[in-house]
Amino acid sequence: MFSLDQVRGFVAVAEEGNFARAAERLRITQPPLSRQVQKLERAVGVDLLNRTARGVGLTPAGRVFLEESRRLLSLADAAPLLAQRAAHGSKGTLRLGFTAVAALSVLGRWVKYLDERLPEVDLVLKEMVTGVQVEALLANEIDLGLLRGVPRSGVLRAALVHTESLLLAVPRGHVLTRLGRRPRLHEVADFNIITYSPSEARYFHELIVAAFRTAGVEPRYTQHATQVNSVLSLVNAGLGVALVPASAAAMRLANLQFLEVDGPEPDCVEVYAAWRPRNDSPALAVLLDHAAAAPFT
Repeated sequence: MFSLDQVRGFVAVAEEGNFARAAERLRITQPPLSRQVQKLERAVGVDLLNRTARGVGLTPAGRVFLEESRRLLSLADAAPLLAQRAAHGSKGTLRLGFTAVAALSVLGRWVKYLDERLPEVDLVLKEMVTGVQVEALLANEIDLGLLRGVPRSGVLRAALVHTESLLLAVPRGHVLTRLGRRPRLHEVADFNIITYSPSEARYFHELIVAAFRTAGVEPRYTQHATQVNSVLSLVNAGLGVALVPASAAAMRLANLQFLEVDGPEPDCVEVYAAWRPRNDSPALAVLLDHAAAAPFT
């Protein structure tokens, strides 16, 4: 086995074509340099240098070994920096799960922050409903999830990172757009309500049901969808109206309007970040510090 010092000595001799100049470049004396190169040749098992009275040249094997030696030294020099970057979170992979609406609110800001703060970190983004995110976190398939509500798991940690209010999505020109004021929930309940799946989108389903019950009305739930974009597509098709997170207003469809509505509590829609406490990813730690410092910006 040979050492990096031996390889550096060989590269210096090969590039200088002279042991004396190579020794001066390495700031050592010539005899130890000669011994380093001899040991290297014994370890490799072939002659790397042609030694003559006029100087030093490379053998065919030496020419090949020189290129590989330069590559080896380059990797060795870069290794400490790469390790330092990894330790500080500036290199590696970070896997983020997110819901469709989180992509319109938190995710965009976080991706921009990571791109600016940790440009060498590879982001793997996976859209998942909340329940699937929890399963993926527990299975170590993602590092962090942006999900609705606090996950029902004692294994995970969670922090509130975003809040927003509900808006009413209606087909363009709907009668509720002509009231001249905000519609009230008991007025909204007179129309077919498109809502969320009680199993796959439990958080939003329970939020909408609770809002109408608090208003003292039981509307007609005519369609159930899993994702907010699916709900909006059904409203756009004229099949009813729906309460959606305010960030969904960024999704513009030809036959869709958004109205502020009286009744639901403001900032009742919450986005949580969830992660495994034993995840030691430095990049995750950087992102969590950012979220703790400015969770709603």
